[in-house]
Amino acid sequence: METAFAATSTTAIAPTKNHYVILDGLRGVASLMVLAFHLFEPFSNENPVKQIINHGYLAVDFFFMLSGFVIAYAYDDRWTRMTQWEFYKRRLIRLQPMVIMGSLIGAALFYFQKGPVFPLIAVTPVWKMMLVMVVGCTLLPLPISMDIRGWQEMHPLDGPAWSLFFEYIANILYALGLRKLSKRALSVFVFLAAILLVQLAVFGHRGDLIGGWALNTKELHVGFARLLFPFFAGILLCRLGARIQLKGAFGISSLLLVVALSLPRFGGTQHHWMNGLYEAFCIIVIFPIIVAIGAGEKRVDGPSIRVARFFGDLSYPLYITHYPLIYIYTAWVVIDKPTLAQGFLPALLVAIAAIAIAYASLKLYDEPLRRWLSKRFLAKQGRV
Repeated sequence: METAFAATSTTAIAPTKNHYVILDGLRGVASLMVLAFHLFEPFSNENPVKQIINHGYLAVDFFFMLSGFVIAYAYDDRWTRMTQWEFYKRRLIRLQPMVIMGSLIGAALFYFQKGPVFPLIAVTPVWKMMLVMVVGCTLLPLPISMDIRGWQEMHPLDGPAWSLFFEYIANILYALGLRKLSKRALSVFVFLAAILLVQLAVFGHRGDLIGGWALNTKELHVGFARLLFPFFAGILLCRLGARIQLKGAFGISSLLLVVALSLPRFGGTQHHWMNGLYEAFCIIVIFPIIVAIGAGEKRVDGPSIRVARFFGDLSYPLYITHYPLIYIYTAWVVIDKPTLAQGFLPALLVAIAAIAIAYASLKLYDEPLRRWLSKRFLAKQGRV
């Protein structure tokens, strides 16, 4: 199981600043790739070589980089008139409503996911599932002893919430003091974080960056290695003014992202270091280029901008609500063992349902609730 998303939207930007619509759109493209990755994943039989959209899990690292860039752009120049608590309120209002929705949907669909692939569901009483749901709404990570599925997830009702947990940690580190680092000091920090990332990707036993969703030493190592470089590299990119202006920026950057996430695994099962080297190269070189291209687009209207805006709005709700459906779909694939062709129509229906749930959550719940919370708690402080 792998997920991706550190969901910081450029709607966090103050009203007086330009809006990076293309970066939002890229988040939407990556979210759709995550959905496709999860729909293909059950057919790989846990063989990474057979996985279609092989590097789809790297979307989480891309999202962390987007988050760092946008956080720096939105907040770096506001600390003289904003307290840490005000910053935390803004981030909570932006992120927490959909965390709650993801946990609620996960609870509602939990017992429909029962099967051999999730051995603990059948023996989990309702009271324990409800307790996990309540804790999930807070985003506090659950220990392995509280697992109710069998996958040892820190958020077993809604797996993608693990990356939001790390997103919150990154926000806290930024607010507590790393925001004060000079460009030179931040460059050193990012360089050291890159070494940690390369060590895991190239010299790890798997030769990839899969993991981060369990509350144990091994998975926390993976999670922090995946968090620290891209998030703070995103901040550094913003502060250095990294912009690449190209005609058709959304199309070009989207194509680069799709290709990077879709290439087959390198090195097969024998040379894990080759795949790890590719993944490190993607995060350290390719992703910053994509972000710089997205940030270089100055247009505020046009067909591609409107498409980017739509998928940007949809990206976070889609990411945080789709996985309970994937649990059901995965259980079906494992039990009935359909061929890839036989699974196409059910996969398409799951994708349509996931997008519909995400859009309904956005329009009927997330946006109205955030508007109310902003008016209630940030009335004189601008937008979230």
